[in-house]
Amino acid sequence: RGLQEHYGQAPQIVLTMPLLEGLDGVAKMSKSLGNYIGINEPAIDIVTKTMKIGDELTWRWIDLLSFDISVAEALRLKEQVVSGELHPREVKLRLARELATRFHDAATAEQAIAGWHAVVTGQGDTSLLPLQEILVPAEGLRIASLLTTAGLTPSNSEATRKLKERAVRIDGEVMEDASRVFTQGFEGLIQVGKRNFARVSLVIG
Repeated sequence: RGLQEHYGQAPQIVLTMPLLEGLDGVAKMSKSLGNYIGINEPAIDIVTKTMKIGDELTWRWIDLLSFDISVAEALRLKEQVVSGELHPREVKLRLARELATRFHDAATAEQAIAGWHAVVTGQGDTSLLPLQEILVPAEGLRIASLLTTAGLTPSNSEATRKLKERAVRIDGEVMEDASRVFTQGFEGLIQVGKRNFARVSLVIG
C-alpha cells in the first residue's frame, strides 16, 4: 500500500484464499481441466459429482465450501468417520445436499438426491432423474450414437458391445438391434448395465 501511494496509485488490499481442488483432488478446480462443478448445473449433476469425490477431499471441500458445517462439527464428524461410527458417504451426502440447495432450492436438492440414490442402487424412482434434451439431425440417431451422446457409454463401439451383451434397456425393454434409429419426439428412460440411467428427449438440432 505504501508503494502504491508513493507512485500515486490508490492503495489496495489483497485478500488471498486457498485454492479449491477440483473433482480429481489434485489440480485446482477449473472448467478447462474438466474437474469442476458449475453453479448453474442441474442439481442432479451437483449431487452426483460431489458424491464421487475422494473421502479425504470431502473434508477440504467442507472447509472451503460449507456454510452449514462449522470447524468444530467437521472435526467431530471426522472423528466419527475414523472410528467407524459414521460412513464417509453420509458426510459427502450432507455436503452434496447443501451445495445443491444453495444453487437451486431444498426441494430440488432432495429430488436430485432421490434420483442419485435410484441410479446407484438400481432402486427407487428413476423418473426423478432430470430430462436431458439431445439435439438430433432430421434423419435421427442410431442407438449407439444415442447412448454415447447421452453419456452412458464412452464410445459408439462400447455402446455396440453393450447392445450385444443385452445390457441396454429403453423403458424396460432390452435393446439388441444396433441399426435401430431414434428420431425427433422420442422420450424415454435409457439404462445401460445396472446403475447407469438417463432420461432423454430428442429434438431437432
